[in-house]
Amino acid sequence: MTRQSEAYDAGRRAAAPLDLSALTRFVDAATAALDAAREEVDALNVYPVPDGDTGTNLLLTARSARDELRNTLAEGREDPAAALAALARGALLGACGNSGVIAAQLVGALAKRLLDVDDLARGVADGLALAAREAYAAVGDPVEGTILTVARAAADAAGHAAGRPESDLRDVVVAAADAAAEALAHTPEQLSVLHDAGVVDAGGRGLCVVLDAARSLVTGEPVPVRPAVRRVPDHAGHAAPRPPQEGLLYEVMYLLRAADERVPALRRQLAPLGDSLVVVGGEGLWNVHVHVADPGAAVEAGIEAGRPYRIRVTALEEAARPGTRTGRAVVAVTAGAGLGALFSEAGANAVPAGPGRRPSAETLLSAVLDSGAAEVVLLPNDRGVVPAAESAAGAAEADGVRVVVIPTSAQVQGLAALAVHDPRRTFEEDVVEMTAAARHARSGAVTVATRRAMTTAGACEKGDVLGVIEGDFAVVGDDLYRVAVAVLERLLGGGGELVTVVSGADGAELAGRCASYLSHHHPMVEVSVYEGGQERYPLLVGVE
Repeated sequence: MTRQSEAYDAGRRAAAPLDLSALTRFVDAATAALDAAREEVDALNVYPVPDGDTGTNLLLTARSARDELRNTLAEGREDPAAALAALARGALLGACGNSGVIAAQLVGALAKRLLDVDDLARGVADGLALAAREAYAAVGDPVEGTILTVARAAADAAGHAAGRPESDLRDVVVAAADAAAEALAHTPEQLSVLHDAGVVDAGGRGLCVVLDAARSLVTGEPVPVRPAVRRVPDHAGHAAPRPPQEGLLYEVMYLLRAADERVPALRRQLAPLGDSLVVVGGEGLWNVHVHVADPGAAVEAGIEAGRPYRIRVTALEEAARPGTRTGRAVVAVTAGAGLGALFSEAGANAVPAGPGRRPSAETLLSAVLDSGAAEVVLLPNDRGVVPAAESAAGAAEADGVRVVVIPTSAQVQGLAALAVHDPRRTFEEDVVEMTAAARHARSGAVTVATRRAMTTAGACEKGDVLGVIEGDFAVVGDDLYRVAVAVLERLLGGGGELVTVVSGADGAELAGRCASYLSHHHPMVEVSVYEGGQERYPLLVGVE
């Protein structure tokens, strides 16, 4: 059976309950599609603030939802209720920016409706309708020509499709995606700032990317060619994107623990302070977003309602001035194909390396310049690469690129730094947060001696197993698993909440055994296992 016919048959099974493997495939496909479209969507961003980050925010929100779903399934909680709750919670906790917060509300409402459905087609249609209604309700001052308009058009079309005799999931998803694309094409007619800039709405475009990914999944067909997302304005030349509303200089976001009945009063208190107000969530956990002139007042309103945390205040800037380089990039040296994929998936530009193949300063400089970014964070991820990285940074500065080298000495430290990377922060703030995350990640590894030598742990013979802690040989043994456990116990001796295990080229079984050991002996520690594919090191370990 071909992929296309399999997808079509899956789409016909409208009466089947929610399938977790299908849900996972959709979430992965949607996240990948947003990743591919990120720069395009960022470039469309002129409303409500022309800060060029809508695509990035939607991608970060999607990744958070995907990761929460993956973690829940990895823990063995493979029932639909737990999976959908994890998806909604991940989106809510990781929502970034105005569009990201609205997207989190869409995900939460859809997940709510999909619980215990017998007819999946009807459930998706009803879920989209609920999502559109709740998204409108969550926004303080709903504006047509935005992601809200596109969501409502998708929901209306899905409802009509589900109401037809013999309709199925395929029909519902196709109708929703096609209607969303049509609504997106008309957004410049509804919002003058889009018309003047010659673009469609960025948030609406992001939603269309997700719906088209779903369409392709259930039909087995490639993503259809859609109307152009850019247009030539009726007048000569492009109008400058609208700057933030005068006096509204800050974006304030925070998570809020508050009783549901306190939220209406919070909305009323925040509304006069600024615009772009969005409050989403429920059952005691909320995500608050608003643009204001007085960030302190916005935070104080949250304190009156409950307990705000993860508070972020970002200065709103006008659109970047024209130039050959814009934005921020991360360049990371990676020691294996799997690690390269991990760093690339997280948004970094990966530079492959390995034992005996450390990149030169020229190679790193090329990677920095090829990123096209005006600001670059460079992660060497190897103590021996740091000098070349610093040399490349100095050369790039001469070409007008701001480069900071965070001296990560291990792959897991680079992963920890990249996990907190946030392009919405100032460059300096981002570097500080990434540096702190790298420093708090203790690193370990397991390898096999290739010759007789004297180590800090004593003499070793060729073929002995060596445990590495913070770059030093600390354990000598004759069994990979026992040495790995010794490394883990030493790293956790100083405390730790998150353990990252990265398997090497032949280390998948060892990584699995270590994860099982941690679940039994350190049940309060969160464990993430990745396939790194690195040579000579069957196991890399990080503890945060």
